[in-house]
Amino acid sequence: MEDKELVYKVLKGDKNAFTTVIKKTEGLVAQIVFKLVDSPEERKDMAQEIYLKVYKSLPEFRFQSKLSTWIGQIAYNTCYHSLKHKRPMQSLSVELGNDSDDDWPQRNIDKLLSDSTNETETLIFKTELSQMIQIALSQLSPIYQTLITLYHYEELSYEEIAQITQLPIGTVKNYLFRARKALKDNLLTHYTKDDL
Repeated sequence: MEDKELVYKVLKGDKNAFTTVIKKTEGLVAQIVFKLVDSPEERKDMAQEIYLKVYKSLPEFRFQSKLSTWIGQIAYNTCYHSLKHKRPMQSLSVELGNDSDDDWPQRNIDKLLSDSTNETETLIFKTELSQMIQIALSQLSPIYQTLITLYHYEELSYEEIAQITQLPIGTVKNYLFRARKALKDNLLTHYTKDDL
């Protein structure tokens, strides 16, 4: 389903269409959240907050980028803002308060994300080499982790990454170069070339 059709269906109240939005973008959002948020409890709350922001902001989406890129930007900004201010995550159920149909996204986002988290983690950490890379990657700064993940795991273009992180393309390329070098150095500190 095309982005425009999907967005219009969500705006008309089609709950299955929003479920499709989540399923299409949960891998990207999980990658960003996993790289920028350390606490497993906070990751779940963060993912809920991100998709609630997506749901509330969808009427403002103007199709100037792909829907997934726009959602990635919301995910990155939400995580970055939380890291920057180190504010405690609030429970969305407390924030929403009632059980009306208006809180449908919050009630169902939690279920969808918990169903898919194990699948996403399994894909990310499925081989021994992947685990070695993840360990080395986790020693990099959050921005380097995020850039490597978006470029190599999510296969986003420099332009899409620049939109998500709001960094100039030249900076994205420069940081990616530095991140790859730092990752290589980390790997070679703990493993020989033959191990890799």
